[in-house]
Amino acid sequence: MTTAGAETWSRDRAVGKLRSALCRLADDEHSICQVAAERGIFCRGFRRWSDSEFDRRFRRVLGRSTHLSRAQMEELANVWQLAEQLRCRVALACDAKGAPRACRGWDEFSNADLERYCADILGVDVVVA
Repeated sequence: MTTAGAETWSRDRAVGKLRSALCRLADDEHSICQVAAERGIFCRGFRRWSDSEFDRRFRRVLGRSTHLSRAQMEELANVWQLAEQLRCRVALACDAKGAPRACRGWDEFSNADLERYCADILGVDVVVA
């Protein structure tokens, strides 16, 4: 929830500021999906989905396994996300366009979601319009 003194940001500005902050958390071995899952921040990355939903979203790119644990499947998904970032020449999985995708990237988030992420990650109370 925002306060009366909250600054108004465009959606593009909010995404740009979040992108900058999130890029500092991810690296060449850890996609933002993995970092968000491990830290319980942002969209919660891979952990926001139940086992069956995770399987549904990643089955096309990872296949299906009866012997790998969820943690091992998440590690494979992390490697795939990093490869997609390279292929698409973007810094974050949220910016990767095209199919296949596990989520819709920035389009997945409402303005209210972005406001919450700005508060949580940037420590800034904003209204996204």
